[in-house]
Amino acid sequence: MFEREVYIARRQELLRRMAGEKGVALFLGNVESPAQYGDNCYKWRQDSNWIYFFGIDEPRFAATVDLETGEETLYADDFGIDDIIWMGPMPSVRELADRAGVAKTAPCGALAAALKGRQVHFLPASRHYNQMLLAKLLGLAPEEVVSAGKAGCAKASEPLVRAVIGMRLVKEPREIAAIDAACDLGYEMHTIARRGIRPGRIEQEIVGEMEGLALSKGWGVSFATILTQHGEIFHCHSHELPVDPGRLMVVDAGVEANDHYASDFTRTYPTAGRFTSRQRDIYQTVYECNELAFSMTRPGVAYRDVHLAVAAHMLENLRDLDLVRGDLDGMVEDGIAGLFMPHGLGHNMGLDVHDMEDLGENLVGYDDDQVRSPQLGLGSLRMARVLQPGHVVTDEPGIYFIPALIGQWKREGTDGGRVNYAKLEDYYDFGGIRLEDDVLVTEGGARRLGRRRLPIAPDEVETIMQNDQL
Repeated sequence: MFEREVYIARRQELLRRMAGEKGVALFLGNVESPAQYGDNCYKWRQDSNWIYFFGIDEPRFAATVDLETGEETLYADDFGIDDIIWMGPMPSVRELADRAGVAKTAPCGALAAALKGRQVHFLPASRHYNQMLLAKLLGLAPEEVVSAGKAGCAKASEPLVRAVIGMRLVKEPREIAAIDAACDLGYEMHTIARRGIRPGRIEQEIVGEMEGLALSKGWGVSFATILTQHGEIFHCHSHELPVDPGRLMVVDAGVEANDHYASDFTRTYPTAGRFTSRQRDIYQTVYECNELAFSMTRPGVAYRDVHLAVAAHMLENLRDLDLVRGDLDGMVEDGIAGLFMPHGLGHNMGLDVHDMEDLGENLVGYDDDQVRSPQLGLGSLRMARVLQPGHVVTDEPGIYFIPALIGQWKREGTDGGRVNYAKLEDYYDFGGIRLEDDVLVTEGGARRLGRRRLPIAPDEVETIMQNDQL
């Protein structure tokens, strides 16, 4: 936890942002989730909004903030002797409330009565237990309290959702320091991965070494590790292949520090230590796109425009390779880049590796005057907003050759004759390349998070991999 004054100040700011609203804001912490039976649970992870406003990293807590009087109440039950036998002595609810700066406490059983007859502002629930609890407390169907992805949750309180997003989007100095520390751990984890890429090793061995670092120095990984020689599969979580010389290894992984702030880096390595000429051509383009995006990242610039500039540069280079043909502006406008990069340039990051997307991607990542595109690629952009100091975003361009997608575009004529399918056939076994850094928007521009940047320029990558494999 941070100092108690941090949580007090955050809740006071929440009250200020919701001035004029009636009723109470309800916050639910997570409970433990059984994996097979009640006493064998998945690894504990607290709700991020709860962490942000209360900081208590224990299960079965709830709280209300009265928007009319400012009164705050923490709801939880003290541990009994049976709990102590199994878990050992634990702080009392009163002690934990003091650490969070909350004056009033009550047992869990008092929550329903406290909400009765009040207007209740709540956030979408991501965990099943809290979905069922919210539905019961508020007389709603379970599906009415769940985030609906891009659109959010229709029954959740939009004033509360917007207030929370507005606060969490702009990171405080203490949060930036925490993300820097998580990125330092991410650097260590990725260094272990790079050094582990040697012909004949099984991918799983490398993943185990990486995740051992994440567990020995932090809470663990911030998302399921992606380490694959099938880089064209964005979320490939199978790790059974031996390292095959001549392939490309995409390593997309992050560490969640003990305070739960995240890192998220991606690098792509030639498994033999050197790029083939074809691999280097594509890698150089992705590297240039990453650098271009960083150079444009500054206050007042819409990240959507950064994505489009990256798409234009990508298509220009692919046109030089005769993989696409035609007018550059027209190709950008018609979304031809989506064939090669079907995802967005980046997302917000903080306490969640995809920060706050449970509150609704469009509310988190789009300004009110922005409309999400239906195009492949641009339509998957999770962060399009005009950038402000304190935003933390990922910069992760990529180029992928996905045979099924290429085949579909060819059959349907999606490209309007601007894709050289005959030449693309030579890339069906290529895989993909993605390069990702975590970036803080500053008053004067941007900086990459963490004390050191992972090797990324193609010559730099080849040199360090040759040294790793000696």
